[in-house]
Amino acid sequence: MTAGEPRSPAVSVITIFFDGERFLEEALESVREQTFRDWELLLVDDGSSDRSPKIARAAAAGDPRIRCLTAPDGRNHGMSAARNLGLAAARAPLVAFLDADDVYLPGKLEHQVAALEREPRAQLVYGPTIVWHSWTGRPEDAARDRLSKLGVEPGTFVEPPAMLLRLLRREAWPPATCSILARRAAVDAVGGFEAPFTGMFEDQAFFYKFLACHPILVEGQPLDRYRQHAASCTQRSLAAGFWHPRDPSPSHEALGRWFAEYLDSEGVVDLALWAVLRRMLAPYDHPLRYRIRLAPKKLRARAAALRPRR
Repeated sequence: MTAGEPRSPAVSVITIFFDGERFLEEALESVREQTFRDWELLLVDDGSSDRSPKIARAAAAGDPRIRCLTAPDGRNHGMSAARNLGLAAARAPLVAFLDADDVYLPGKLEHQVAALEREPRAQLVYGPTIVWHSWTGRPEDAARDRLSKLGVEPGTFVEPPAMLLRLLRREAWPPATCSILARRAAVDAVGGFEAPFTGMFEDQAFFYKFLACHPILVEGQPLDRYRQHAASCTQRSLAAGFWHPRDPSPSHEALGRWFAEYLDSEGVVDLALWAVLRRMLAPYDHPLRYRIRLAPKKLRARAAALRPRR
């Protein structure tokens, strides 16, 4: 840092949004209410046409820690590209992510910064996420809130690729993007987010890369809320037949085949990892043997087109 430059914050929070006026202000307020104050907030507009850019600019005008970003052409480029744009502008050694429809609890950053300070070997920390239905205020939705499945005891330090194996075996849920705090250098080392994954599984593609090579810390305290609503990427993919949480789907196949290509390009030879990945892809390679009904060809072709080519 040279004379006259602002001091770098400890944490860069990256919030991407696309037509997010319904929930954006609530997400911003959850960052403002953090007990840990040494943060910057990068608001990345991914080509919105509603009032959300105006909300973001007003927030930036009222707080020097908040900055607004958008792609040079002002168009929508997808969630991965938007997060990468935020990463390129981030100034802190630690990075966190908060999508416009999710929220942090007040102690989120304080707790996780302290966790990484206690365990310097860990390159990322996360905990259980509140899968949040009760935001609607309806009594029937309050009973639907739950915590994501960790797959390990809280407070566990995990060497790679042990947590990745648990995810591929469905022994644990992938971290929610809003749940993590990561060391910026480690995020850069795996190349950030995969831009061709514009929506569904863009987070899992990143986590697969990260967990394949970096140790992590899994904590037990829920510190964020992952909002469930009909307009979310997950629900739109479900409605279109592009994804299903249990059954084989075009999105699962695209993710698995991309990851196989990635591991091959990186020269990864971990036998246990390859064995699990082959089992994950077996139903798509041998649908008759596994008695599954594959999605229509047009959906599978669309999913295949999302896979980055290496």
